[in-house]
Amino acid sequence: MQREQQKLAEFVRGKKVAFIGAGVSHKTLIKEFVELGAIVTLCDQKETLEAFGDYAETLRSLGVGLSLGKNYMDGFKGQDIILRTPGFEFYKQPLQDAIAAGTVVTSEVELFFDYCPCEIVAVTGSDGKTTTTTLISEIFKAAGRTVHLGGNIGAALLPMLPDVQPTDVAVVELSSFQLISMKKSPKVAVVTNVTPNHLDHHKDMQEYIDAKRNILLYQNTDCRAVLGYENAVSNAMQADCRSQQVWFTRLRETDNGAFLRQDGMLCMAENGTVTPILHRDEIKLRGVHNIENLLAAAAAVWGRVPVEAIRTVGSSFAGVEHRIEPVRTLDGVTYYNDSIASSPTRTIAGLRSFAQKIIIIAGGYDKKIPYEPLAPEIIAHVKCLVVMGMTGPIIEKAVRECPGFAESGLVIEHAETMQQAVEMARKNAVPGDCISLSPASASFDMYPNFEVRGRDYKRIVMELQ
Repeated sequence: MQREQQKLAEFVRGKKVAFIGAGVSHKTLIKEFVELGAIVTLCDQKETLEAFGDYAETLRSLGVGLSLGKNYMDGFKGQDIILRTPGFEFYKQPLQDAIAAGTVVTSEVELFFDYCPCEIVAVTGSDGKTTTTTLISEIFKAAGRTVHLGGNIGAALLPMLPDVQPTDVAVVELSSFQLISMKKSPKVAVVTNVTPNHLDHHKDMQEYIDAKRNILLYQNTDCRAVLGYENAVSNAMQADCRSQQVWFTRLRETDNGAFLRQDGMLCMAENGTVTPILHRDEIKLRGVHNIENLLAAAAAVWGRVPVEAIRTVGSSFAGVEHRIEPVRTLDGVTYYNDSIASSPTRTIAGLRSFAQKIIIIAGGYDKKIPYEPLAPEIIAHVKCLVVMGMTGPIIEKAVRECPGFAESGLVIEHAETMQQAVEMARKNAVPGDCISLSPASASFDMYPNFEVRGRDYKRIVMELQ
């Protein structure tokens, strides 16, 4: 057992540890914590042990205590440690009561930050964080580094701990739900932007912003903070920086960070020296927002990798699934999957990446965010709008009330299912058109997450005859 794993074992051995929920990462950690000598209780809304299906036998064999049903949070009482899932609101009263009673409330990603022996580079933001995180990971790999990629991007990090060496690098995507309770910051922190999002979960916009700020607040002078210059909220976070702070921007030149020069070169400015990286025409990713993502990634890794590694990835990386992902061309119509566009700002970025008016499928779960800013972009960039889900009528209302709608010629269709939405989009398309699933909404009214939504859309598109 390596030193960091030994420290984790010392932290949990003999302690009463409650896990909130049995998601993928917690299933791995429950077994590990039992083996490290913790006294584990699972707190879950499921009513019975049998409701866990095949996992029930594992819980039984591990001797895990259970606090189930509508009063599952009663299991928080008397615990030494509680592991929170990102989706469980930090400020719920039973959790705050446990903290007041002396319980340590933490999470899988917080424990990884506590015990990780290598440098951590982390990314947050309302838009662009997954692509930026993935670009950073790929650049480090191109430079020959061993990379541990995880966090909000999908993989649990703490189970990786036994394999992490001091010379490695951990590249982490962090959501506001993960950041809201964090008391450690990464060596390199990137804030892409902050726009209204998840206001169904946070009590207000300020709580959402404050959660994002935690990625910076615990840095020191040996750290680096990379901030989006053009977003007012991320720009204002410069006041929070205790570290070396650099910008990224595609709209102006800076003497401190990564920028897009007027001649189309992506450059990095540092200590009075400007280094060209690659030309925008060489970037394989589609859309001006992905120029920003690459600039953010370049600023994050600068000085840690050869410039050639950035060039290599920038000119070859084709993108992450569900992010303006080409699906197929049928009858001269090209279909794209942009299911990650779960907010208006993401959909706007996607619309602006096309040189023509397109057909989009929009709508989904309501996160209580405004759709008025999306309306003029739809009028400017969309020829046919297919709406569905809880927010479909809200999006349609914003568009119909927007100046310019009457003369725009925009067609609006209504669908009850994804199958129907794809069929309606196809009906309105002619050869040369592009159709994109770009919901501007979360998926939870119909799908468990945006990945499942995107794959269902792709399945339907691939089955078209």
